[in-house]
This record gives sequence, C-alpha cells and structure tokens, in this order.
Amino acid sequence: MPGLVRIAILGFEMDYETVIGLEVHAQLLTRSKMFCRCSADYAHASPNTHVCPICLGMPGVLPIINQQAAEYTVMTALALNCTIPNFSKFDRKNYPYPDLMKGYQISQYDAPLGIGGWIEVEVNGEKRRVGITRVHLEEDTAKLIHRTDPSGESYSMVDVNRSGVPLMEIVGEPDIRSPEEAREYLVKLRNILQFLEVSSGNMEEGSFRCDANISIRPLGNTELSSKVEVKNMNSFRAVYNALEYEAERQRRVIKEGGSIPQETRGWVEEKGVTVEQRSKEYAHDYRYFPEPDLPPLVLDRAWVEEIRSRLPELPDARRDRFIEKYGLPIYDANLLVTSKALANFFEASAKNTTKKRAKLVSNWLLGEFSRLLHSSDIEIEESKLTPNHLVGLLDLVEEGTISGTTAKEVFEEMFHTGRHAPEIVAERGLEQITEAKDVEVAVDRVLEGNARAVADFRKGKEQAMTFLVGQVMRETKGRANPKLVSELLMERLREG
Repeated sequence: MPGLVRIAILGFEMDYETVIGLEVHAQLLTRSKMFCRCSADYAHASPNTHVCPICLGMPGVLPIINQQAAEYTVMTALALNCTIPNFSKFDRKNYPYPDLMKGYQISQYDAPLGIGGWIEVEVNGEKRRVGITRVHLEEDTAKLIHRTDPSGESYSMVDVNRSGVPLMEIVGEPDIRSPEEAREYLVKLRNILQFLEVSSGNMEEGSFRCDANISIRPLGNTELSSKVEVKNMNSFRAVYNALEYEAERQRRVIKEGGSIPQETRGWVEEKGVTVEQRSKEYAHDYRYFPEPDLPPLVLDRAWVEEIRSRLPELPDARRDRFIEKYGLPIYDANLLVTSKALANFFEASAKNTTKKRAKLVSNWLLGEFSRLLHSSDIEIEESKLTPNHLVGLLDLVEEGTISGTTAKEVFEEMFHTGRHAPEIVAERGLEQITEAKDVEVAVDRVLEGNARAVADFRKGKEQAMTFLVGQVMRETKGRANPKLVSELLMERLREG
C-alpha cells in the first residue's frame, strides 16, 4: 500500500500511513482582472502599472464580477466531475497582511461554484480516485518583493499588478497516500486546465500554485491527525521532495516519542528541508461574511449545460482515442497527452495515415523532437518545426529518398531553421544511394579494412555483420540504403 511505513515505538511496531490533501490555486487566462477592467497580463509589466482604484483597494470603489472568470471556473468544475449548485455567492475573507490591499480578500466560503468532484490518478499501475471538495473563485493578492540594501537592512516592496487577477482554488480531499500520488494528481490537474485553456499552469511563474496538508496516522485509523501545511513549492519536483521529506520527518518524530504540532512549514529547496514558519494551533478566524458589494449568483441550468456542451476532449479521453484510432501503445499515448500542444502536433502529423506511420510520428515526437525542445529550452509553440515539416521528412524516408540516419540530421536542421526536408536534402546532396555500383566500392573498402570482423562472421558471429553494415554506412556518410548494404556484404562474404 502506498505511503505505508512500520514504525517501532517503545518496543511496539505499528503500521502508519501518509495522508495528504492538496490545495491548488490557478490563475485564470482572462483579459481583465476579477473585479475591474485592468489588464490581467501583468507578467512582464513594470511594477504597479496594471492598477486602478479598485485593485488598489481605495475607499468607495465598487467591484464588478468578471463573467469569463466565473464561466472558466464552472467549466473546470464540470471537467473535474463536480456538481454545480443552483446558487453561489462571494464573501469577504478578512486578514491583515501587507499584500492584501483592502485588508480583506473577496473569495467564496460556503457557496462555491463547484462541489464534490474527483480526479483519477495512476501510480505503478494502480488507479485511485482523489476527491475534490470544492472549486471556488477569488482574487489574487499583490506581490511582496523582499530586498536587502548595501548596509544589510532588509525591506519589502509591493507590486500591485497581480492584485485582483482571477484566481481559482481547487481544494482536494485528504485521499492521497504518497508523494508519488501527489505529483501525479498535480500533473493531471494542470493538464486538464491546459486542455480547457483556462490557465497556463506555469508553476515557475506562479500561475499554478500548490499548498499541501500532510500527516501520518496508524493504519486503520480513520481519524485525521494534526496536519502540517507545507508551502513554497514551485515545481512538481519540489512538491514531491517536500512531501517525501516531511513524511519522513513526521515518522522520525513519532518514532522518538514526540508529537506533531499543527503548523505551517516552508520548503527550502537549497537545503532539501522543511522549516517552521508559524504555529496553527488554533484555526484562523477569517470572519467570513457575504460580500455586500456583489450580488449572489444564480446559476441557470441552461447556461451550465451550454458550458458542458463546449467542454473539449480531455486528456484521458484523448489518450484512449489515440490507442484505439492510431494503435499506439498506452505508454506513448500517455506521454503525448501530457501536453495539449504535443497531442495536437501528433494528430496533425498522423491524420489520414496508417497505424505504422502513426507510431513513427510518435517515436519522432517523443524522441528527437522532445530532446531538441529540451536542449533549446523552448515550448512547442515556439518551435519552427511544424507537422508539415515532419510529414515531409517521413515521406522522404518512406520513398527511400533518404535513410533513417540521414533523416535525423535533416530533422535537426529543420528544427533550427524552419526549412523543409526536400529543400535541405536537395541542397546538401543527401539523397540515399540506391545504385549497387555506387555502394560496392564502399563495401569492398570496408571488407578489406576489417579482416577480423569478416573472420568473426564466418565463424558464426552474427554481430559482426551489424558492425560491417555500420562501417559501410559510415563510409557513405549514412547515404547508402541499409538493405542494399546488407545484401552486397552477404554476397561478398559468400564469394570469399
């Protein structure tokens, strides 16, 4: 069972399991902020330039609900198998903090836009459902920037650009039992948001943020123990490592006879540890009350069903279709749908083709294409390579114009330049050598220079043939037809 550990306490052994619940905040891809007309595209803007009296929290201003943000939240709730209630409202969440311009945050408390959903995760071949408690909508806070001056004095600055950006919170049930499941849950959730095109899901930029509640308890005990909240995790790797460390830390404390206080801890990436930030012995009193400046929301059933009808094909459904339609292995299909852009690229490259060709497309995308994207540190949308480039390259290979070895060389040049395969092949004279007389010279030269390999082959060592073929391909700079090379080598070896 995932997350299960046996701990010896005072001579008695007891099985403990890890209990994890995740709270995810995702910024929504709307043009304007949640309650005003300021642009929500602030990522590369100068500080405090996307602001107005509303997001500055000035007295006497009135917020107006961003309908697109509400629609995106309902769309997400539907994709997460939630129930959409007939009634929803906004509330004031009161707490004093420097990045909260009004001294309160407009959020949702007891009447969210979505309740009672789930996500299915799979770890080591085992599928489990993780419950979704609620999906609600709120406004993001400003951003604090901490600095230290030359004298060593610390100070903080406030950038209000982020204040008021639509923020969707997805609160998960404490159903996760291991860091692996937590990582899979987050990957799956972000993937769904990206397929819906409601959020960029970029953890590094802060548009997809996660807080984790983690505790351990004796196996079979259904009561939740004191939980520790872990913050400051800005990547899937950080979430996994932080939860792995914290689960082990709690086991160690229990083993030594200690107890786990309810507290908030921060993940310190450089040191690989969590550190205490503040005690949470008592629940924070946010003094929620209905937002008096915003009307309640009545969610018309026809509107909800219209949104449901516009839901795109989600990752799991697309994976299953790739397996059924294109005959892909489940491994390939799972990787292709980790990105909507990658799934779209595959489908555009593989349409109207055979299952064998579709597998070749998958191999190129998951192999060379992914490698080049990673080494260039760019996203698919930034690549000069298009599905038409790949189709043209595979046509040349299928026609026998170029070899598979040459195709890799051409593919890399297409990736970096955006030029098409036929143009590159013609310009550089990379056409495959298919005339026997043109290959025989290279075959004879290789046989003369590799007497040991020839002797090995005649002794029954078949690997020697693979070596000789490789030498001929090297001699012809990858242009010789491999099948022709094998045939000519066999002829010469039999003659000798």
